[in-house]
Amino acid sequence: MRRVSLLAKVDLDTCIGCKTCERVCPTLSIKVKDRKAVVDEQRCTGCGGCEQRCPVFAIKLVERDDPYTIEFKIVPEMKDKVDELCRKAKFHPEQIICYCTETRAEEVAAAVLAGNDTPEKISAATGIRTGCKIECIQPILRILNAAGITPEKPEGYQWYGLTPTLWDINEDVKKRYSDGGFRFDDDIEVFEKVINAKK
Repeated sequence: MRRVSLLAKVDLDTCIGCKTCERVCPTLSIKVKDRKAVVDEQRCTGCGGCEQRCPVFAIKLVERDDPYTIEFKIVPEMKDKVDELCRKAKFHPEQIICYCTETRAEEVAAAVLAGNDTPEKISAATGIRTGCKIECIQPILRILNAAGITPEKPEGYQWYGLTPTLWDINEDVKKRYSDGGFRFDDDIEVFEKVINAKK
């Protein structure tokens, strides 16, 4: 969940319409129209990505008059499907996959099952990837992938490539490094126990 108390505000006299803000926004809540950045105030999570990267300092974060919380509630009838999707993506459902917002795998899985089929929609629905905006693209992509969804990369600077996990290491690599003290299969066994652990 994420408590949203800030909002991006654009100084239209300073904005040069370069689209940097549009390209870095994790929820696609800022767009350039008529060479000026326009913020969708209902969608903005106040993450600061646009403010930090604006080359002319035209964007500032201000206190919201109406702070709100982003949280995706899991209804009981979804729980089994949510758990199944998390485990298919190699996450325990209660595992925190975004440390900035403390978003759990089950929240993202529930959002995906509810029809959120891109990282940007998932970020807007759960708050994930609206803190540092760096690490948590991987868990989102893994859960989407486990659901059979391959999102198209939006125009911008968002990285959509998946990095390998323990389960992706091939037998040749395992064999080559086993003498160096790497025990990939043992690690996989431990992780599988954690992933499949019950409450």
